[in-house]
Formats: sequence, structure tokens, C-alpha cells
Amino acid sequence: MKKFIIPILAMTILLSCTQEPQQSITYPYTQKGDTIDTYFGTTVADPYRWLEDDNSDETQSWVTAQNKVTFDYLAQIPFREKIKNRLTEIWDYPKISAPFKEGGYYFVFKNDGLQNQSVVYIKKELDGEESVILDPNKLSDDGTVALTTFEVSKDGKYIAYGVSRGGSDWREFYVRNIETGEDLADHLMWVKFSGISWYNNGFYYTSYEEPKDGDQLKGVNENAKIYYHTIGDTQDKDQMVYAEPDQPLRGFGASVTEDEKYLIITSTESTSGNALFVKDLMKPNAEVQKIITDFENDYWVVDHKDGKILVMTNDGAPKYRIVSIDLANTTKENWTDFIAEKDDAVLTDVSFIGGKLIANYMKDAHSKIEIYSTDGQYESDLELPVLGTVSGFGGKKEDMSTFFSVTSFTTPSTVYQYDIANNTYIEYIKPEIDFDPSLYETKQVFYTSKDGEKIPMFIVHKKGLELNGNNPTLLYGYGGFNISLTPSFSVTRLIWLENNGVFAMATLRGGGEYGEEWHQAGTKMKKQNVFDDFIAAAEYLIENKYTQSSKLTLQGGSNGGLLVGAVANQRPELFKVALPAVGVMDMLRYHKFTIGRYWATDYGTSEDSKEMFEYLHKYSPVHSIVAGDKYPATLVTTADHDDRVVPAHSFKYIATLQASYTGYHPVMIRIEAKAGHGAGKPTSKRIAEYADLWAFAFFNMDVTPIYK
Repeated sequence: MKKFIIPILAMTILLSCTQEPQQSITYPYTQKGDTIDTYFGTTVADPYRWLEDDNSDETQSWVTAQNKVTFDYLAQIPFREKIKNRLTEIWDYPKISAPFKEGGYYFVFKNDGLQNQSVVYIKKELDGEESVILDPNKLSDDGTVALTTFEVSKDGKYIAYGVSRGGSDWREFYVRNIETGEDLADHLMWVKFSGISWYNNGFYYTSYEEPKDGDQLKGVNENAKIYYHTIGDTQDKDQMVYAEPDQPLRGFGASVTEDEKYLIITSTESTSGNALFVKDLMKPNAEVQKIITDFENDYWVVDHKDGKILVMTNDGAPKYRIVSIDLANTTKENWTDFIAEKDDAVLTDVSFIGGKLIANYMKDAHSKIEIYSTDGQYESDLELPVLGTVSGFGGKKEDMSTFFSVTSFTTPSTVYQYDIANNTYIEYIKPEIDFDPSLYETKQVFYTSKDGEKIPMFIVHKKGLELNGNNPTLLYGYGGFNISLTPSFSVTRLIWLENNGVFAMATLRGGGEYGEEWHQAGTKMKKQNVFDDFIAAAEYLIENKYTQSSKLTLQGGSNGGLLVGAVANQRPELFKVALPAVGVMDMLRYHKFTIGRYWATDYGTSEDSKEMFEYLHKYSPVHSIVAGDKYPATLVTTADHDDRVVPAHSFKYIATLQASYTGYHPVMIRIEAKAGHGAGKPTSKRIAEYADLWAFAFFNMDVTPIYK
């Protein structure tokens, strides 16, 4: 079949701020193929299968044509540049991470405001003179090479670091001499989903086989292996430490305990559940000891202590607990609770430092910190300065001082220095930004979903905002993979708040905010719960006069892109604008690309059973579009180097929507070049993208921003 794009017709798009433009948009014609698949006796047409080939000339021509229509439309929005200018102004403030100590040095990440990538600084003393040790901005001319991994050797001689090019999940690892600041010859390729764990004169990492030419960004990733790399060696000399050749679809992770006595190996088949193995590094040629061999629960080793490993797990504890496992007798009957599961909070992280164990809990989707002794006895809470999200508490067991950061919806990340012995902290770094958080308020409400479940939602807006049903509102959600949405600061959302807007973030089932049961309530044959929760959030905002349908925008990315696509298809009249980003849109074929098979524990696959196929087919955004005129204005965003959720998902979705929709609202796609799923995207691209998103949303909601 010959695939082709009919040239775009000359057009004039009327950009007056009216609910319905007087003239429709002419989209590129997308050729339909004749591909048909059969699932359990049911035939399903896939006319845009050819768009899955990201390397073809036809696909590239289609991308160019779609981008031309989109950018021509955006360019005529009168306030687009004003939004971009304001975003640039408020983005331009120094961003400084919490310091961390390793190998006798302190390290800190800094961005002076508008640098595309943050720069790593090194200093000998906490208050001493610092210098640049690694500047990712010098690795490319356009900021599209991003630092992804950064680990310092315990002797303070080397840094091993990883970079991503153009947003891809593929990593390249390098080694830098700290004293000279120069890179060694070490260069590791085809690394993916891997950390770096130093041991002796090298480190452990995970890599995959080199993909076939043309399959780098879409081919299935198979045959992961754990290797040990010795400094100075070429990659072909690296020692293979662990693999399962009879299980080519499994992934592996490797880390070394702080005392360097044990190598911890995790094996995964999905995003939920992992097997757990241990290798004794003190015994030459020791066999790998398999503690957990199934994939039913999650296990994360906190540390090793006196022949026992402390493991954070949801095994027998949906809200997580810490158990002590004796390596001489690892049967579950011999496990003991070190910190028991709580009824009212989810354990999310724990640090063993300064003779204490610092436990980070999540209660109603915000942080709560508790301090325990090294014997697992509760001692006290750590009172936090604001209701928000806490991260940090890194360091060694002997360190008596550490750092943590707190962020909220209206305040950027503030870093505090924590005195462990006295359980006190002082403010260490507070960013200065052109935004006054005291003018805004955050509340948490609980609304009722379709089946009666109470769902939390954060709502942020100006103090004293009139609830007249006319406020532009951005509703954001995710709802999947045990990932929790908690208060966090985003410069981009300030544009909404400054314009008398409302930002709402719904804590949907499928996430991890209330533990594994909450997660499971939004998976597989219960996925519709997530969509119902999001729809009910929109209805709550309308019923309580925060907004109305004509002023409501939906946003979500990745699994959240699926959320927006599915909900926009199910209740198109409820929203004015839909912004699905890098979404999983083809639910019948998602598992056939890169690492997509890992998502099957949340979604199920079209090959599992007739019932699972029918369930997926019913809500799949690509397949649930119905011809007609009742769809919101839609701007799909994706990127050409996204090898997490391949852009074909978004391509097929927008092609189907453009062929089916008969109304006046624009339904478009914005395809970023040299970018991926989102991580590491340079500042310049992020500002440009959000200026386009907000200009599109405001224009289609008939809202004119205040910026002069």
C-alpha cells in the first residue's frame, strides 16, 4: 500500500475569541490502510498502522504536515508570545538542590534560572568554595543531552554518570576523574533502566542487547543482563554477573549494601512486583541466594544489619512495612516486623542515617515524617514547616547531619539542614521567585465518585476568588502504576493562578496514595474506576461553582494521557479543552513496543482473554472515538524520541480524531523534535511547549490573559 499525505490546502484560520470560529481548519489528509486484526473472533481495523514506522518517509512527511497546521494555528493566537514571556520571567530564578556528601566531597545541582540543564558543583566543605565538576549544557549545542545518573565512588576518585540523548530512555555511561575533571576512555552503550552501584574499582549496571538498526526507539527490549565494569576496561570486557536467558522479557536491577558485603538483585516482569536475590560479596564465587522468586509484591532493601537485611515491602501490608530477614533463614515464617504497617498512612521511603531510621509516610497524599531508633522503636514526629511533599534525608549511617526539601503547590522546593541528634532543622536554601504565594490558598476536598468511593482532590486558587462558575480551571490527573500525586511546585501552573484560574489535582484510584488496595482498585477490569473518578472530579468543580464546562481543561501525561483521551471520548461535552501528553492511546497494541509489556499488570492485554480484550477495546482512546461533533478542543503532545510510550500512540489517536470529528474545535498534535517522554527536556523546549499549551487552552476557553 502506498502511504501519502495530500498537501495542506491554503487556509485562513479566524482567530477571534469566540466560542466557535467561523471557519474550520483543514488538516492534512491521512491515508487509511487495510490492516485488520482479529481478537477472539472479533475483527478490529487498524487503518493507521503505517504510522507505527517512525523511520519511514511517509511518517516523517505526516509529522511535518501536522506540525505545520498546529504551529500555524498557534502562531495566530494574539497572546501566545505574552504567555511565553511571562513564563520565561517566572522561570528565571536560581534552582539549587539539597547537597549530598560522598567520597569526602559535597555535591550540589544548580541552575541559574534558564539554563537548559542543571550543572553539578563540587566542594570540599559545606560552606567552602565550589567549582563545576560536570556541566551537561556543554554536551550539546541545544541542551538535548541530559544527565540521568550521577554516582560518586566511595574513595572520591571518580564519578560515573549517564546521559540521555534527545530524550530517549537509552543511556550512555561515562567515568570522570574528580581530580583532573577529565573523562576516562570508559564508554558504555545500550544501558536502560539502570542505576550505577560502585564496588571496589568499578560498578554494577544493567544493559540490553544492541537493537537492530531502525528499532532503537520502538523495538522490544529483551535479554537484560547485570554486568560489572572495571574502571579502564572497554565494555566488551565487562563481567556478566546475572542473567536469565530462558526469561528474555525480565528486567534486572543491582545495588550494593552500604557496608559492601552484599549485592542486591531485583528481577521484574512489570511495573508492580519484583523477585529479590542476594549475593554474598565476601565469599568468592558465591551463588546468588534467591529469597523471593515470584512477582506478587514489592521488595526494596533498606540496608544490611548484623546478618539480616531490612526490607520495605507491601507483602502482607498494602500500606507497606519494614521487615527483618535473616539471611541464614529467609523463609517468610521467619521474617519479623521491624516497623509494622500503619492503618492511616502509607510508608513511601526510609533512610538509615545518624543512628536513626527516618520514615517518610504519606497521609491523605501529603508527607508525614517519623523518627525511629535503629531497633525500630518509634521516637517522635518531625514537625514540618508546610503541608506538602518531603524528599531527601540522604547520607551514611555515621552522618549526624542531612538535608531534606519541602515543596507545595505555591512554593518552590525549600531545602532544610537537619540535625539528627537534636531532631531540629534550619532553613538552608529558599528560592526567590517572582510570585507571591501568600496571595493563594490550597485546600483538600473529598468528593464522591460514581460507585460511592470518596476521592481526594487538591484545589489551588487566589484567596478570595469568587466562585461564580466562570473561572478557567485546569484539572490534572494520573491514576495508575501505584504512582502518587502529592503537592508539588510547577512554574508552568502559575500562569493559571495569576489569571484568576483554578488548579485542581485529583487523587485517583490506580495511584499509590492509599496503598496497594487503592492501586489495585484502578487496574485491569477496574480501570473504569479511574475514569469515573476523573469525571466526578470535573462534575464536583462545576457543581461547586469553581468553573463550568466551557472553562474546563483536562491535562495528563503518559498513563495520564490515556486518562484524558478516554475521558474526553466518554464525556466530551463535560470539557472545553483536552491536553493529552505522550499518552498510551492504543490499548490493543501498547505491549508490542519497547518496554510496554511491563504495563500489563495495570492494564491487562488484548491477548489475555476475550473479556480483557473487550474491556480494553471499549475504553481504548484510539478505538472509542465516535464520529460526530461533540469533542473538546484537543492538543495532543508527543516527541520523536519517546521510546517509553512510542509516538505512534498519539499519531494514531489524532489521525482517528481528525477523520471522525465534524465540529469546529481544533483537534491537533504538536510533535517535539529531539525530545522524549519528558525527563531531561531542556528548559527552552519546556517553556515553548507550555506557552503553546496554555495559549491553546485559554484561546479555546475564550479567556484573555492579563499580561500586557
